Amino acid sequence: MPIRGLWILSHRQGQPAVMRFSRRYPTVEKRAKIFNKASYVDIPKDNDLLKALLQELGLTDENINFVEYRDNCSRINKTNVYSLSVSERKLWPVLAVQKADYIYVCLPLVEQSLTPPPPLITINSISEAFALISGVILFINAGQSNEAEVSCKLAQLPILVTQACPLGSPIDTNLFALHDNSTTSANQTCKTPAWKTSKQKGKAQIDVSITENVESTQYDKGDDSDTWRVFGTVSCKCNLEAITPNVTVGLNLPANGSPLQDILVHPCVTSVDSSMLISSSVAVTDDSAFNGPYKFPFIPPSDVFQLCYYTSQVPVPPILGFYQMTEEGSHVHLSIKLKLHESVKNGFEYCDAKIPFFNRGQIKHLEYKVSHGQLELSREKSLLVWVIGQKFPKSLEISLTGTVNFSSESHPNDPADPICVGTTAYVKLFFRIPDYSLTGCYADQQTMQVFSSAKPKIVTSRELISSDYYIWNSKSPAPVTSRSFYA
Repeated sequence: MPIRGLWILSHRQGQPAVMRFSRRYPTVEKRAKIFNKASYVDIPKDNDLLKALLQELGLTDENINFVEYRDNCSRINKTNVYSLSVSERKLWPVLAVQKADYIYVCLPLVEQSLTPPPPLITINSISEAFALISGVILFINAGQSNEAEVSCKLAQLPILVTQACPLGSPIDTNLFALHDNSTTSANQTCKTPAWKTSKQKGKAQIDVSITENVESTQYDKGDDSDTWRVFGTVSCKCNLEAITPNVTVGLNLPANGSPLQDILVHPCVTSVDSSMLISSSVAVTDDSAFNGPYKFPFIPPSDVFQLCYYTSQVPVPPILGFYQMTEEGSHVHLSIKLKLHESVKNGFEYCDAKIPFFNRGQIKHLEYKVSHGQLELSREKSLLVWVIGQKFPKSLEISLTGTVNFSSESHPNDPADPICVGTTAYVKLFFRIPDYSLTGCYADQQTMQVFSSAKPKIVTSRELISSDYYIWNSKSPAPVTSRSFYA
């Protein structure tokens, strides 16, 4: 979604504010007049825009601390979106973010009437404008942000913004990659758009990688419900010719796959099926579920980028766990059982279960029996690591039982935790399964389309990685993330 303008102001204590960067898009402004109709408000000159913004942010007159329309209790602004008073009218939605001595401002295009103002969540260009501003902020504030370095980066910004946001349409927010690629533009011999200065390096290739992270909290209790969630990221890298290529990447699900929800796309995506965007994990019913195919047409940025993010509600967690720990004097008895779900690929790059002991001192003696893998004691003698390895046995079930005796001596580096007191304890799983996704999602090479003179090589990959995967001691109270209202 396009933006109408982008500005950077400098504002230091005791000094007048100065406009350091300004970029407007006349073609987008014509579209704004058509979409907004009678509610259209023209963008004022830079000096007038600066004054109106400072007035709205309360940075104009230090002697005036309270302004009725801006500071009264009935008006509480919880976002970075403001409405500026311009020629007795309101310019909205103006996105302004303050960082150090600078204010970064962007005015996104709203493709509808502004009377009454539509909800922010329905304006897609808000998120794209924020992504662009975030990329500019990261570029300006990276490294040692002294005045000389910032001035140098501001001087480079016109070229980089031309590449990142051609004709007002954000297609890339990684200004660092654009900066690296712009240095090769002088050596290009082919005719390319002014905003596309990167050059193909090596053979034409498209890399699409799907990474799913699974979180889980398990209690093995009737009152406390186990929870699990999947978060997916699709990363892409297109090494194609310098003349603007158009690429379409398709994601598919098997017949028993879990629908993708809460899909967020990169600004370079030119269009998406509306059914994809309304599929939500917080929907009351399953009417919003969309089973694909998921197609993403885009003009690729010059470096690796995240094509989209998604969530999914899978029916079961990949590994079910059971943990019991009881205390008896200076030693504890523990019992752990893990079961790999039969639908999950039994092929790990690594799979470890870490068993920490807090507020107890160092482990003095250990007796255990393990049905699979091996048990290791950390150097700090306060953590047991169950190295499960790359495969579960044919039964898909493994167990560990043991008795741990602790020293009565305390050490300054002994781990402490305010929650894990007494027998409140957990096991945390760490694993990675290559060439697998829990939802079943995969990049379909057959449906990928590349409008380019050279036929690229297409490389796809996927992986499942654990993230915050906890199994709590069922013999003791534990922090609860979900509990039934009818319990």
